[in-house]
Amino acid sequence: MPKRKPNVIIIGAGIAGIASALRLRKQGFEVDIYEKNDYTGGKIHAFQDKQYRFDLGPSLFTLPHLVKELIELHGKNPETYFNYSKQNETCRYFWEDAIKFTAPADPDDFVKSASSIFDEDEQNISHYLKSTKDKYELTADLFLKNSLHQSRNFLNKKALKAVVNIQKLDLIKSLHEHNKASFKNPKLVQLFDRYATYNGSSPYKTPGIMSMIPYLEMYDGTFLPEKGMHDISQSLTKLAKDVGIKIHLNQAVDEIIFDQKTAKAVRVNSEIHKANFIISNMDIYQSYQTILKKAKKPKLNLKQEGSSSALIFYWGINKEFKDLGIHNILFSEDYKKEFDHIFNQKAFYEDPTVYINITSKIIETDAPENCENWFVMINAPADGKILSEEMIHKIRQQIISKINRVLKTDIEKYIEIEHCLTPKDIEKQTSSHQGSLYGMASHGKFSSFLRHANFTSQIKNLYFCGGSVHPGGGIPLCLLSAQIVSDLIQNNNDN
Repeated sequence: MPKRKPNVIIIGAGIAGIASALRLRKQGFEVDIYEKNDYTGGKIHAFQDKQYRFDLGPSLFTLPHLVKELIELHGKNPETYFNYSKQNETCRYFWEDAIKFTAPADPDDFVKSASSIFDEDEQNISHYLKSTKDKYELTADLFLKNSLHQSRNFLNKKALKAVVNIQKLDLIKSLHEHNKASFKNPKLVQLFDRYATYNGSSPYKTPGIMSMIPYLEMYDGTFLPEKGMHDISQSLTKLAKDVGIKIHLNQAVDEIIFDQKTAKAVRVNSEIHKANFIISNMDIYQSYQTILKKAKKPKLNLKQEGSSSALIFYWGINKEFKDLGIHNILFSEDYKKEFDHIFNQKAFYEDPTVYINITSKIIETDAPENCENWFVMINAPADGKILSEEMIHKIRQQIISKINRVLKTDIEKYIEIEHCLTPKDIEKQTSSHQGSLYGMASHGKFSSFLRHANFTSQIKNLYFCGGSVHPGGGIPLCLLSAQIVSDLIQNNNDN
């Protein structure tokens, strides 16, 4: 009789959960995904209101080869599942003194344009961009593509090279201190400080090694799926179904059952579903509070400062703004005060930095003719409180005032459709603790090591993937967490 294939249960159909399923299915595992919502994708979701389509969550897409790789892994033609285009600019930046900067996607063009706008020496900017590349190449294999919590991953040439070059990683200085020492123009400092928000952190608290984040944009590029960001999760969902992965929607897991320190099954309502391996794609904090109540909590990991959340308005705008691109940043006049409010005071700052994403600039069907779909976001404290209607109205007016001052417009008269997403909504819909977008913030030089591992030593055959565990939040890192988890399970199964 042939040996029965081992089976895996995955809790949560977020992007990391789906990617883990696809990798494990290719390795011969039987895979079931249980998802509490009636849709897949987690934060990568979307909605339609009349002729306006909006992506609910992530708006930036980098490293598309990580998605393409999953499709090719199953011998499929990527173009039949997922298509995207590379953008010729990364972002448009605006300041209240009328300074504007459109950042070209090409590194050489960026250097020339930034040098002209900010009166900064070209060689100085080139050196900074090269350092982002050096940091990424030194640390990617160690910090992003493998588990940080297994000693064997430190016993190789690449790990040794990172240790030998540790002075180049800028672990002692904060990102802001590193940028301030690198540039004379405070606007250029602010521009590169902004990358701390890519993992929900403060540039005044996160270490200088995070200056490697721009590498992904500057050297690999930014992209947009032809059907919007939502298509990332939906194309992989279709692939998962095509290759025999079972996805159970509206099926919330109530408990992970373990015995003799080994994960055995999950309980869904009153039914018990056994598995050889179990993966939680659920927020790590919420995992221990709900489905792992009987497990010993890793207090050091769970008490780490949470990342920022977001307050987002989705506006159908019945006007076209030629000065805006797909990605736009309207900077606060006092960045330090803004982050002090978010992380120290757990409050909204009166002059927030405003991010505006407009996919209809490229995807014409995302808005009616001569109209635009605005995704308007500000960074918010993650504290789990319900915002009152009065507070939301106040913040909305601050955002509108900012837009009106910077863009010299009266934006409110063009808003014909409006929706709002608060940190509490994010927590409710995605189980992210207090609405945190990236799990824990990357504050302090040891933050990477304090992020929860992709496994737990106290319970065998239990693994974790997604933005709240190693290597971190954002689409690329979630996809890499899936790779790490699938490799761990395969090695476990082989042994």
